[in-house]
Order: sequence, then C-alpha cells, then structure tokens
Amino acid sequence: MAEQLREGTYSRFGASRLADGICFTFEGEKDSDCAIRLYEKRKHAGEACAYRDIPVPREFCIGAVRSVCVPGLDAAHFDYNYVIDGQVVVDPYAKRIIGREKWCDYSRRDTGYEVRSGFDFNDFDWKGDHCPEIPEQDMILYKLHVRGFTKDGGAAGKKKGTFAGVTEKIPYLKELGITTVELMPAYEFEELVPPKHEESTMDFEGWAPQAVAGYQLMQQKEYEEKEKELPGTNYWGYGNGDYFAPKASYAAGSSPSEEMKEMIRSLHEAGLECVMEMSFDAQVNPNYIVEVLRHWVLEYHVDGFHLLCSQTAIASVICDVLLRRTKIFAQQFPEGAWEQPCSYPHLFVYNDEFLYAARKVINHQDGNLVEYLNQQKRQHPLIGFVNYFANNNGFTLADTFCYVTKHNEENGEGGSDGSDWNYSVNCGAEGPSRKKKILQQRERLMKQAMAAVVFAQGVPLILAGDEFGNSQNGNNNAYCQDNRTGWVNWKQLEKHQAYHGYVKELLALRSKHPCIRSRMPVQMTDYMSHGLPDLSYHGEQAWCSEVYPSMQAVGELYSGAYGEDEEDLYIGWNFSQSKMSLALPKPVQGNSWEMLSGPGTIREDHNSLLIEGQSVVILVSATIEQAADQKETDCDV
Repeated sequence: MAEQLREGTYSRFGASRLADGICFTFEGEKDSDCAIRLYEKRKHAGEACAYRDIPVPREFCIGAVRSVCVPGLDAAHFDYNYVIDGQVVVDPYAKRIIGREKWCDYSRRDTGYEVRSGFDFNDFDWKGDHCPEIPEQDMILYKLHVRGFTKDGGAAGKKKGTFAGVTEKIPYLKELGITTVELMPAYEFEELVPPKHEESTMDFEGWAPQAVAGYQLMQQKEYEEKEKELPGTNYWGYGNGDYFAPKASYAAGSSPSEEMKEMIRSLHEAGLECVMEMSFDAQVNPNYIVEVLRHWVLEYHVDGFHLLCSQTAIASVICDVLLRRTKIFAQQFPEGAWEQPCSYPHLFVYNDEFLYAARKVINHQDGNLVEYLNQQKRQHPLIGFVNYFANNNGFTLADTFCYVTKHNEENGEGGSDGSDWNYSVNCGAEGPSRKKKILQQRERLMKQAMAAVVFAQGVPLILAGDEFGNSQNGNNNAYCQDNRTGWVNWKQLEKHQAYHGYVKELLALRSKHPCIRSRMPVQMTDYMSHGLPDLSYHGEQAWCSEVYPSMQAVGELYSGAYGEDEEDLYIGWNFSQSKMSLALPKPVQGNSWEMLSGPGTIREDHNSLLIEGQSVVILVSATIEQAADQKETDCDV
C-alpha cells in the first residue's frame, strides 16, 4: 500500500473522492507521525472491527497540512480516523460520524467503541431548489429541538424525534403562519456526559501520610463506582461538535444527510426557511467556522445561522462574500461591522433585551412602559432584531405565568443551575391549578405576551409549543431533560385550541397589515403628509405628547398609509389588573373604528375605548361597508 500512495491535492480538508481513490487532507505538522486508520465496517452490531494504519509520508506536507491520496480505496467498506503522534483523532471535517446512530447508546461506554469518521459521497437531487430569501419584515421565526419537537406525539412511528418527523409537521407550521424554522444544534455532538464529581474539601492537616493515601484510595473507588452509573445527557447539544455532519440519531432511516436534505428541500417547497443554531468555543479558529457555514450553505442549502461564538469569528463570517445573502443571527455584532450598506440586509441581533422589557411590564416587576415601547419599535435600516418572550434557555411562555421560582431539581445540580432572573408570576398558585380564576388570568397574560411579540416591529420568534401552552413543569434550564419535561407535549394542542387559534389570528393580522411590520424605523411623525404620523401614542387623552415609565395603559395608532395598507390599526394595551379607558383618535373622514379582537368596548361617544384588565385590544379603521362585513366575521381572539 505504501508504494501506491501519492501526494494529495491539498484543495479541500477532510476526505474527498477522486477518480481513482480517496484524498485525505488534515492538519498535521511535518515532524509528526501521522497515519490514516482504516476500520473495516462491522457486519453485525457489537462485532469487533479490524483496522490497519496507513502511514502518511512526511514529505506529503505543506505548512502544517498533510495530504495523501490512497488509490483504489472503496469507501463503502471502511470508516476512518487519523492517528497523530499516537493519538486517534476524529476528522473535524468528516461529513458523517459513525457510532452515534442510536441516541444515548450507553453500551458505547461499556465496550469502549471508538467514534469514527465516515464517508458520505452520496449525491442528492435538489430538484432545482433555491433559498426562499424571505424579507425581514415578513419573517416569523419558530425555534425547535429536532428530537424534542416530535418525540412526544408530534410524528408517527419511527419518525418521532427525527428530521423526517419535522418534515411531517411542515403543513402545521405553514398553517400557523411560520416562515423560518430555527433548529437547535442538529450537527453531530456527544450526548453522553459522565457524572460530575465534586472536588474533595477534606482538610488533611495533621493526618499521617498513610491515612491520607488510604482515604484518597477509598474516594477513588467511590468515583469509579459512580462512573458505572448511567451518564447525564447533553440533550440540547451545545458544546464541541462534529460540525460538518448531521446528527445521525436524528435520522429515522440509514442516511442522516439525505434525510436532513429532504427536510430542508421540503421546507423550501412550502416557502419556509431553515436556520441552524451553531455553538463554537471561543478558541475555535474563525476560518474553520467560515468553512463550516459554507459547507451547510453549499451542501444543505441552509438559509441562515444563529451563531454562538466569539466576536472575532462573527467578524470573519459577515465579511465572507459567499455568505453575503445568508441570514446571520448573533447576540451582538462587532462595532461598525454592519454599518456599511448592503443590498440584502442579512444580520439580526438576537438577545434577551425584548424579553426582559416585556416580562417586567406584563408581570408588574419594576416595569417601564417607555422601555417596553422602545423595544416594540426597535428597528434599524441595516440590521434586524429578533423579539421573543421565551426561549429554550429559560421558562416557556406558559411557565412564565405558572411559576414564581425555577424547579430544576431533576437536573441534578441542587437547583443551582438556570437563571434566577425570570420576572415571572404564578397568578396565585405555584404550578398547575384547576381554579377557574387563575386559569383565566394566565390565559389573558399568555395572550398579552404573544401579542407583544407579534406586534413588535422586529422579527417575532416563537419557541416550539408556546403557541399552545407547552410546559416544562417549571424547569427553566432543561438542557439535560430528554424526556417529557424537555419534549413538546402535543396533547396540549387539543387542550388549548382556543389559545392556539388566537396565536394564528395574531400572525394572520401581522401578515395582513404591513404598517405593524415596517422594515424601516418609525419616525413618530407624518413625514410623508398622509394625514397621520406613522406611529402615535394615546393615553387617557388622544395624541398624548409623552409616555411615562409608570403608565399602565397606552394606545398605539399605526397609519396604514405608511405600510401601503388601506386600514389604520389601533392597539390598546392595558397592563393593570383593572379596567382602563384609552382615548380613541378620530378616524379618517368616512371611516369608523371597528373591533378586531380583544376584551374591550368602544364607548358610545366613539372617542374612548374601555379595556379589561391585563388585556390587549385591536381596532381597525374601516369604511361603513367594511365595518358591516367585519361584524359578520368578528372573533374575540
């Protein structure tokens, strides 16, 4: 075999198929002993595999990159790893990982089975697929965990908890009004986590050396016994990953790459986008991160990435010309990095700023109405903002109104994990309740919270299951809960059909009225002389000139003309627990205010609106003919 080897092409890291063999290119110093370890594929599960090492000649090196071509190698019969100075290394560019096909396969620890790099040279027919490139103002994000989304009743048979399961739910997402699906880590990662061991705090002062050694030996034996216990689970998938390969255990069939591509192609066929959440340690080379993202764009047609990585890496990503039209989401961007005009704005700030402003106002915890309204209209010509009331890191939307404190005991960390700053309320009972009054209050607050997200100027994000009141039993950090705590409970959909319908109506209203989803920042003036400012605020008196932080109610009037909309929209917010009255500005001549949704009453003088406590009311300025038609279709969403 050594005589047949030749120097590789260095053109692409990882394993590449050539006409007469396979080229392996990887990082390795010239003075390091490097080899390609080829494993014969197992014919039966649990079967021991023979392997052989193919040394890589030292002269096959440029810089710190080794590249070798192995002629005649049939990828169908082998897996591989690299051996560098005696250490077995999984290829960081491997397009498939072998050994994690079964989720949480504890037997791997017992048998000492090595995870291996796999070949994936399968062609896929994209059938002319292209990214939908949904404009920012039309986007509705929906964040899900591939396994947890359909594991508990969301899909049928073997498709539960898989890419194929997500594909089955595309009609549901489309009907709900979703445009963009965000996947929590769906690349390969190690879900098996060994139990944590606390460092000994024993004071050995005054102990004889033999006694110290004896105690440490006893402690070591206890640790070894604990190691035999089942490991914890990295359910969410954050941390180091094998970034070029889709998660094998998320596939219902035998080809993870093909199944994931079919899912993305199906999303695109339905007009939906796919965004991947990618988590990298700060030490990961920014150039490598760019290569990873390029791979997913070119090979999988991914539409965007939610990046959890260093600012240096983000700067490299947004400068890459191939990723210029790929949507990039990050907690923040390097100063000045996005200030240059771009023909296709594709950068989005994705952080908790909106969440805290909304929760504090809705739950009466040091709320500031000015801060809330500023978050509602937060927008920028060159960059977008993602708004959410709940995310995977924290309470679900429903749990925000069911629990005052986190309940993370099942995580095994003594309740020390998870945020203590939840700004949540329980409405009079910690956890589930059968009391009608409590349930009604919780539903009002859930509606108000969802309306806050949907009617904000940025991009709304819904956490999977929040549209029908999914609960995690008060766990605000379900990172290790691969069970019904962490899975979406689809039985709740039947239980909360009315609320689910409300969410659909909100999303439909947002889609119908461009004035509440403007791409450009509002000016709070009538700068185009349409007769009304693009946005104005109204309190007990119409056209109030100032909003105070302590105010409990406010009306927002959007001029339809500024969104090429025939109708003006009025949104009345009442965050107090009592009924409150808001002034209604006089509508355009010939029109009248008509109720679209919410528990409110337009008073006889048509100059004011009475709103029930902890509610939101939506009015539309319609002509007499439109108003008559509207009355026939009114629904209290």
